[in-house]
Amino acid sequence: MIEFKTVKVEVPKDCNVILGMAHFIKTVEDLYEALVNAVPNIKFGIGFCESSGPCLVRHEGNNEELRQLAAEKAFEIACGHSFIIFIKDAYPINVLDKIKKVPEVCTIYAATANPLEVLIAESEQGRGIVAVIDGLKSKGIEEIEDIRARKEFLRKIGYKLG
Repeated sequence: MIEFKTVKVEVPKDCNVILGMAHFIKTVEDLYEALVNAVPNIKFGIGFCESSGPCLVRHEGNNEELRQLAAEKAFEIACGHSFIIFIKDAYPINVLDKIKKVPEVCTIYAATANPLEVLIAESEQGRGIVAVIDGLKSKGIEEIEDIRARKEFLRKIGYKLG
């Protein structure tokens, strides 16, 4: 019998979250190295679910608040070899390439500042991530003013030339 559950992930102000799946105990240390090598001043916390042996949530980070949050949220999700990373002073676009190149990383489910809902299936054996709901439902199609605002925003945060 399968039971479905939802875990809500509220992202702290000025932070982003990355949720993914990996496969080996050294993932947490390799993710740490990938993050500090991608953005030297990044602040982050990582929670990694171990799905064999002692089945502990392994955690690392260079910001104690984000590290604790990641460990607690990973324990709440408790799915396979899933990991969750909370980052500050960087955007997912700055670190995703490095994270994807970590040999243990299998997939990325979400990378966002939006609140997430993680849909989980639970069986007698364990739990797995079925889907991720990232943010809110679309409300319409952008118009000329929305296009202008989008372009202005990207230039304001430095991702496009003036």
